[in-house]
Amino acid sequence: MKLLRFGPPGQEKPGALDAQGKIRDLSAHVTELSGAHLDRQALAELAELDLAQLPEVASDTRLGPCVAGVGKFICIGLNYSDHAAETGAEVPPEPVVFNKWTSAICGPNDDVIIPRGSQKTDWEVELGVVIGKTARYVDEADAMQHVAGFCVVNDVSEREFQLERSGTWDKGKGCDTFGPLGPWLVTPDEIADPHDLSMWLDVDGKRYQDGSTRTMVYQVPYLISYLSRFMSLQPGDVISTGTPPGVGMGQTPQVYLRPGQSMRLGIDGLGEQQQRLVAEDDPR
Repeated sequence: MKLLRFGPPGQEKPGALDAQGKIRDLSAHVTELSGAHLDRQALAELAELDLAQLPEVASDTRLGPCVAGVGKFICIGLNYSDHAAETGAEVPPEPVVFNKWTSAICGPNDDVIIPRGSQKTDWEVELGVVIGKTARYVDEADAMQHVAGFCVVNDVSEREFQLERSGTWDKGKGCDTFGPLGPWLVTPDEIADPHDLSMWLDVDGKRYQDGSTRTMVYQVPYLISYLSRFMSLQPGDVISTGTPPGVGMGQTPQVYLRPGQSMRLGIDGLGEQQQRLVAEDDPR
């Protein structure tokens, strides 16, 4: 299934995309796409519904983040061999782990706000993994049983805040609107191989990222197993698994985002996002 959330910010309802690409309202059958509603049994019950019999939602309705109530938004750095090469970094001997704050989460087509003082806001198309079952010290062989689905993530990043302001990467990763999720949460039965998906990102119509999850260093089962050694992964948690080459920081000369520009990005089978860049309002 392709699950989604639609409606104004803070008032989203659960929905699904039917075979004709129409949005259908699931709110009579599930209260929210979060937590306990993401386990395999709950998703299997939704899959039994005849979507054509459910209320249709207008195609121009805003889409919200594809999962609600995210407890942890965990990211993996330098997890594509070709991206590590473009940044001049070595492939890490273990996954690099950092966080995006949940306040960064927004809808897939919402505006992205360039924070005050930013000179180096950048883009990163990434495969997101949404947890559907608690994972703690999980074996790699069993890890995929803990996945509710996959989605597109734009890991928007302020490189100066991230790399030049001391401390961890987190301060450049978690600004408001730096975590668009969606458009859909796609259940695993629709994705034959999450490690063989084309992914791309354009800025103002120019293709910058054109890669594939094939070059992922640490694959999804390993990442789930690895992370579950250090924390419990809980239903609704999101793991953003890294980006292929083509980020602004990797260009010669470097290229960064400006107000008025737009990003468009997507992953095979997981849909597309589109965001407009706007400046943070300055009340002075």
